[in-house]
Amino acid sequence: MEANVYREITPLTSQDCFLVFDRTKEVFTFPIHFHPEMELNFIANGKNLRRIVGDSLENIGALELVLVGPGLVHGWEQHHCKSKNIREVTIQFHNDLFDNAFLGRSIMKPVKDMFDRAAHGILFSDTVTQNMAPRIKKVSKLTGMDYFLELQSIFYDLAISRNQRLLSTSTVQLEDFENSGKLKSLYDYIQENYASKIPLAEISDLLNMSGVSFNRFIKKRTGKTFVDYLNAVRIGYASQMLVEKDLGISEIAYKCGFNNIAHFNRIFKKNKGSTPSQYRQDFSGIKRVL
Repeated sequence: MEANVYREITPLTSQDCFLVFDRTKEVFTFPIHFHPEMELNFIANGKNLRRIVGDSLENIGALELVLVGPGLVHGWEQHHCKSKNIREVTIQFHNDLFDNAFLGRSIMKPVKDMFDRAAHGILFSDTVTQNMAPRIKKVSKLTGMDYFLELQSIFYDLAISRNQRLLSTSTVQLEDFENSGKLKSLYDYIQENYASKIPLAEISDLLNMSGVSFNRFIKKRTGKTFVDYLNAVRIGYASQMLVEKDLGISEIAYKCGFNNIAHFNRIFKKNKGSTPSQYRQDFSGIKRVL
């Protein structure tokens, strides 16, 4: 990956099915990024935003619906867009949410094929986007099984839709994360202990590595130092709490492992491009299924 491409740590946990962000914004400032989760992104009133997906770079129309596969670089830039009322609905989910046995059923073949094509990024037609827009805009208002079933229905209807267009000519070769024992151990340990102090010596001992070897390992695998990676995970949980929970910013900082509010604010802005209070205001809805 290029140095200026941001590796996003999403707030989607291993216990979640889908994460839906529903927001109205005046400007797109989030950096070009990638993450191991799949993402369906809907944009309304975004004419002349610039979309980057893999090696594809295009200006968009007023409506946009794109499915991005895991690890594929993507993002939307303000470019020449003049709208001050851009609606964005982002749906993220783990790429293994639907296992191979389920996707192997005949009725799910269109969805499996669509998920495979998403390695290039898929742009859905204007007609399909217009037809799907009312349903996608309502997703964040649903709860429980209605929420889960509607998203499955949306994916199926998209899968059988006509005039889909692949965006990127190149794809990403993903590492088999589950078979990387040390990386999996690191991930699991941090997910369980992110709110506590985690010394470098403690985590390197866990992986049976020297401090120097561990630093090289995590930099190569994540593109971040251990401290930056740990902070990114903590900020992911903090951003989730800011939107979902009615807690003060100081309390959220403490729950996510930050004992200094000024330090928390500084790290949050570095990771998210806005202050915690601005981030909370930017989101009009978020739903999670456990």
